[in-house]
Amino acid sequence: MPKKIKILMVDDHPFIIEAYKNTLAGYKKEKYVMEIDQASDCKSGYEIIASASDRKENFDVAFLDISMPSCDEKKIFSGEDLAVFIKEKMPDCKVILLTMHTEMLRISNIIKKIQPNGLIIKNDLTFDELLNAFDKIMSGEPYYSKTVFNFINNSLAELTLDEIDREIIHHLSNGVMTKNIPHYVGLSLSAIEKRKLHMKDIFSIIGCNDEELIREAKSRGML
Repeated sequence: MPKKIKILMVDDHPFIIEAYKNTLAGYKKEKYVMEIDQASDCKSGYEIIASASDRKENFDVAFLDISMPSCDEKKIFSGEDLAVFIKEKMPDCKVILLTMHTEMLRISNIIKKIQPNGLIIKNDLTFDELLNAFDKIMSGEPYYSKTVFNFINNSLAELTLDEIDREIIHHLSNGVMTKNIPHYVGLSLSAIEKRKLHMKDIFSIIGCNDEELIREAKSRGML
């Protein structure tokens, strides 16, 4: 007998919710049956979660848009606050956050604050991507869309670079030739060349010139 999955979808664009529902409609029908509730803002989302919690009818999965009309009286100002609320009420609910935001700081804050089971940038989303995300999350794996995944990789690279590495890139970007950088950072030319090689290795651009190193650092928000 198929297992029932209770799903909550909260988005202030009804056509997006319909797209999600239509995409999931055929997901492993022999194994699961979907029961979907939907809301269009933080207030209606809050009320559905609170009511379901009171009835002890927990949701298994919640799709929450980040940017929605707020519920000021309950201090639910965004999908992030709604995610915190549903995690408090239903700790086993798998939370999937969807957003148009691509700023590195915003993505970082979402991951640290919410630790969602899924984080998807809407511009990355396709029908296949949504099904893949849902399948992974139902299997107990976290899912981050391409933009988020790239951000995480960039963050790891940032942790590997120290202040001297950043200073070297800064001087290169300002047109200082490598042979003159020792005057600025107090390292030998040999040590600087080794650091440049190390940075290119981190960025997977071994063999590329300094212009590519600068361009890669800029693309990762390090300049």
